[in-house]
Amino acid sequence: MGHLKSALPVALDLTDRLVAVFGGGPVTGRRLRAFLGEGAVVRLVSPWICEDVHDLVISHPERVTWLQRDYAGPSDLDGAWLAHTATGDPDVDSRISADSTTLRVWCIDATDARATRASVLARTQVTTPDGTVQIAVHGGGDPQLAATARDGIDLALRTGLIDLRRHRPRGTGWVALVGGGPGADELLTARGHELLASADVVVVDRLAPRGIVSRLPESVRVIDVGKTPGNHPVPQERINEILIEEAERGHGVVRLKGGDPYVLGRGGEERLACEAHGIPVEVVPGVTSAISVPAAAGIPVTHRGLAKSFTVVTGHEQIPTLPSGTDHTLVLLMGVSHLADTATTLVTQGRPATCPVAIIERGYSLDQRVTVGTLADIAVLAVERGVVSPAVVVVGDVVRLAHS
Repeated sequence: MGHLKSALPVALDLTDRLVAVFGGGPVTGRRLRAFLGEGAVVRLVSPWICEDVHDLVISHPERVTWLQRDYAGPSDLDGAWLAHTATGDPDVDSRISADSTTLRVWCIDATDARATRASVLARTQVTTPDGTVQIAVHGGGDPQLAATARDGIDLALRTGLIDLRRHRPRGTGWVALVGGGPGADELLTARGHELLASADVVVVDRLAPRGIVSRLPESVRVIDVGKTPGNHPVPQERINEILIEEAERGHGVVRLKGGDPYVLGRGGEERLACEAHGIPVEVVPGVTSAISVPAAAGIPVTHRGLAKSFTVVTGHEQIPTLPSGTDHTLVLLMGVSHLADTATTLVTQGRPATCPVAIIERGYSLDQRVTVGTLADIAVLAVERGVVSPAVVVVGDVVRLAHS
């Protein structure tokens, strides 16, 4: 076991290199998939193979040669750069390992983790716009310990606890349009966390999850372009320019937006502006407030027997002609300031004045508040209660399911 304590982790480029694989069980299946993923050419020696291995052999005929027989001796190792044995027979595995040593071919003996001179480490990886970062853990002959440590590191990667910014100069930078969800930190996607951990610059909206932003390293530059109703200190054209300018300086830029970038979020405009300047853009969906904020109040936008369809519109513009039945849910974003006009328009279009309406303010926050009324009185109730943005308005029978 002495060699295990001083093991040297090494990254091998197996592209077009021959790997000799012995055994046809599930362990071989996992390793065969990994070898093929790294671009290796595989000679598989086994009298039988399990279903997972069979699928890989069938799907990679140009890269896997299956010799349907038992190990025949050192000739099966000819030309190999690496060997892997998991035949299930300790004597055969030991013989393959010994023959490999004689031929100076590194051999992974999957049946004896403590004795093998080479190991496949427990791995995880995260892909950033600058490339793939791989983390490998060696457990000193204890694969379960390695896997446990790997899982802890993986969690840190996925939640943005590890700084993934590039430390070597890049050419043109990149932009990621990340949907931050309704503002609750825990509703940001894992991909959103990964990109934030890779960013040099974060351009943030007012409704983006600010707790996450506050935990970014101090060296990450945060540019606040938040808008409030009637107050747009940074116009959209300037926001587009900021994204382009920062990326052209070689920075990784995350545009952190509330909700989803493509649901009334002007993400499409930002993507097109960047791509027109040759800047690569990744779009990460977010949990849109159009669905999530009503859900926080117990209101589904569809419900069997009550509503089978829904429409999302902005309250800043004239309401289009919509189905007038109360079984069609209407979700209004940015609809507080014109609520009285909207209610009148919907009644004019044919919705009954008794149609239920809910306003959910500050969804998912500790001071979330819900105001419930009808098209006839919701505007008056909103004034009496001092309703303010951010808020989502839901119109339809599904409002009856709101938490009491």
